[in-house]
Amino acid sequence: ADLFDSELEAAKELNKNKFSRGAGAIAGVVLEKHLAQVLENHNLKSSKKNPSISDFNDNLKSSGVYDTPTWRKIQHLGDIRNLCDHNKTREPKQEEVEELIEGVEAIIKTVY
Repeated sequence: ADLFDSELEAAKELNKNKFSRGAGAIAGVVLEKHLAQVLENHNLKSSKKNPSISDFNDNLKSSGVYDTPTWRKIQHLGDIRNLCDHNKTREPKQEEVEELIEGVEAIIKTVY
C-alpha cells in the first residue's frame, strides 16, 4: 500500500507539471497491479497470459467480488489509462488524469 501511495504521489506531481500522459500511465499500472492482487486475494485466476485492467475487472465482477457500479467505475478509469498509454487521436486532459489518479486512490482503499 505504501508503494502504491508513493507511485500515486509521483503521478500527481507529474500531472501537476503537465506530464499528464506519464502520470496516467503510472496510475494505470498501480490500478492494474492492485486488481491483480485482488484477484489473487480471492483465489481467482485469469484465463489470459497477460491480462489487462478490463480482464481483471470483468473477472472480479463476474466472480461477485464487487458490483456493477464499481465495475463501471474501473472500466472508466481503464479507458482514461488507455488514452494515456496509447497514441490515440488526442492527448489526455490534465483533468482526466486527475480523475484517474483520484479514482485509483479510491479503488485501492475500498476494493480488496
